[in-house]
Amino acid sequence: MARPDKAADVAELTEAFSNSAAAVLTEYRGLTVKDLKALRRSLGEDATYAVTKNTLTMIAAREAGIEGLDDKLAGPTAIAFIRGDVATVAKGLRDFAKANPLLVIKGGVMDGRVLDADSVKKLADLESREVLLAKLAGAMNGNLAKAVGLFAAPLSQAARALAALTSQKQAGDDAPATDAAPAAEATTDAADAASE
Repeated sequence: MARPDKAADVAELTEAFSNSAAAVLTEYRGLTVKDLKALRRSLGEDATYAVTKNTLTMIAAREAGIEGLDDKLAGPTAIAFIRGDVATVAKGLRDFAKANPLLVIKGGVMDGRVLDADSVKKLADLESREVLLAKLAGAMNGNLAKAVGLFAAPLSQAARALAALTSQKQAGDDAPATDAAPAAEATTDAADAASE
């Protein structure tokens, strides 16, 4: 029968796996307590970093519906449970691992799928959520401006055509009056010539 403290640990880990956007498994062998504190600070408030027991982690992962972590749970393991922006936390882990080679990224879990170490490192290459949203907003703004231009083009063409018709009609109304004046002058000149 399982001890109550271990059952509570499994329940806590299961909840962490279930409620996290992603989890990154690391090996921390050789890092000091000071290094681990610095790592936790570098991850920010989007993640919690906890040292776990491999057997309890395996049980918790299975209870959370995650299969395939067993081979990554060898040696001392600590897990970064990510609640916020996955790319930002993955960058923090990658950068810390570069500065402290004793931190080894073993793999991770995202959307119920097990990731290898290279996939976690690729997540670190993604831009942050805010940058991606800003790019999306910029692209949408540009497309909206194009759409406005497309919708406005037929209206402006119709307005130009109407203006051309109006000016043509006005020129047509003015034309008989101007044509009548030379005709009247021609008649007067003809009458003058006939009288001479």
